[in-house]
Amino acid sequence: MPDLTSLLGDDDISGVVPGQLDARVVRAIGAAFADVVVGPDAAKGAGDRGERPAVVVGRDLRPSGRELVDAFADGLNARGVDAVLIGPCSTGALAHASGSLEVPGAMVTGGDRDVPVSGLTFLRSGARPVRRDSGLAAVLGLAAQYLATTAPDVDARARGRLSERDPLTSYAAALRELVDLTGIRPLKIVVDAGGGIGARTVPAVLGAAAGLPALALEVIPLHFELAGASSRPAATPLEPAGLRDLRAVVVEHGADLGIAVDARGDRYALVDETGEPVGPAVMAALVGLREVEREREAGNAPIVVLDPLMSCAVADLLTASGATVVRTGPGAAAITAEMAARGAVFGADHGGHYYHRDLYRADCGLLAVMHVLASLGGHRAPLSALAEAYQPYAASGEIDSHLDDVAAVGAARDRVVAAYVTDRGAGPVVVDGLDGLDGLDGLTIRHWEESPRWWFNLRADGTELRLSVEAADEDVMEKVRDDVLALVRAGRPGPRRSAPRLDKKE
Repeated sequence: MPDLTSLLGDDDISGVVPGQLDARVVRAIGAAFADVVVGPDAAKGAGDRGERPAVVVGRDLRPSGRELVDAFADGLNARGVDAVLIGPCSTGALAHASGSLEVPGAMVTGGDRDVPVSGLTFLRSGARPVRRDSGLAAVLGLAAQYLATTAPDVDARARGRLSERDPLTSYAAALRELVDLTGIRPLKIVVDAGGGIGARTVPAVLGAAAGLPALALEVIPLHFELAGASSRPAATPLEPAGLRDLRAVVVEHGADLGIAVDARGDRYALVDETGEPVGPAVMAALVGLREVEREREAGNAPIVVLDPLMSCAVADLLTASGATVVRTGPGAAAITAEMAARGAVFGADHGGHYYHRDLYRADCGLLAVMHVLASLGGHRAPLSALAEAYQPYAASGEIDSHLDDVAAVGAARDRVVAAYVTDRGAGPVVVDGLDGLDGLDGLTIRHWEESPRWWFNLRADGTELRLSVEAADEDVMEKVRDDVLALVRAGRPGPRRSAPRLDKKE
């Protein structure tokens, strides 16, 4: 039996195309998905309309995407399941299709860059994610069995059917219902679609391409030619190089803001009217405050879920507005699971992912951007002023340190623990992940309840250590940053160094 275990991730199946993932493998995965997920869902009555069970299948713009979608759909059909192909779309659009139609969903997609890796992510009916421990491993295991033999095929009369459907109008209308932009002041915006899915989605949602009423938005398009797979730097909040063109055009046209979309149409980054990037913490605060206010107006107790590395400014602002803020582990699986368990209205992480309860807890950057437009369009202040108000603390961003090997990573971590935890050179601290890099997200050391306020996080990734620092002011942030980096990069045994007290009078 073929070994497919290398393809299994926490929430996807992915591999090199062609090679690890080809039409034969993906067809077997489609048949296994029909048996493991679709059949049991249909038996429970999910999406029961007296018809054959169905799956909505989306994809990105990669040239290999259509071939893999066709193979996956053939696997579904062979097991008596209809495949509804919805074409190139974002994961938010797939979630809306799965949730509104109450049928499972599947997406064939890849990373942000032009690399030969593709993957499949799955949803149960109602847009509930399928992950490693909730069916994904079972799907891959059964697919391996089918490859070793032959996937059973239903009688020709019971074979599933193939159809196509464009959900864009329905999706655009749904987002417009969630965020009302009809009363905003006129705004000029530049949108860099990066040659990706955003070139289809943004005109439908923010413009009139889907037949919806025009908004008070003048959209200046940039890189709207559908490129299939973008070779340009990914437009994410963590990679400013991807914003270079956008920043220049915003300033040139005197726009109110710029919006960059990654090739998959999932992650959105902003720049203000001066061309300066607006970080994910500001977006999370703007969206979170609006959602908290809406929850309170509805008579509900608002809950928001954040990842461990999200700026303390977001938690402080949301707590002050009446929300309960919950910190949980990183990644979509942890955040959406915590949202479901607590009934949270919103979730966000420091990498620019935004999860919305009222869109099936989908990661939808466009919906987050619409909240920002609603907030900006309801004030006379520019985006730069809002950004300054919602990010009062100083942050280092993520800083990578490349070490020789895994042992060197452990030794560097031990030096930091000795200085900040054992010797307490910087005073009493709160620690998460002390027994190894296994806390909520690596090793986090906080001194936030007393002055001077600061915290930092160290995350291991192979032979790299990634440092993130935040403090109440720039001076303290720089002291912590420089001291921790010196400890991490010492690189050789020597006298144990104690962290200096962070007294600004020194």
